[in-house]
Amino acid sequence: MPKMKTHRASAKRFKSTGSGRILRRRGFRAHLLEKKPTKRTRRLGRPAEVTGGQRRHVRRALGK
Repeated sequence: MPKMKTHRASAKRFKSTGSGRILRRRGFRAHLLEKKPTKRTRRLGRPAEVTGGQRRHVRRALGK
């Protein structure tokens, strides 16, 4: 059976930690930042963990 290929677009968007958790970027940080509070934009800059049913899909796309 051939090796499973990594979905390259997913590999650029997600990062795996040493403990096996998958991190993603948060949304709502691209534009229209003037109206959003600084506190909120700082919080959106930090990575978030992929949770729930999405974790299985992302893990499969990453070939893990």
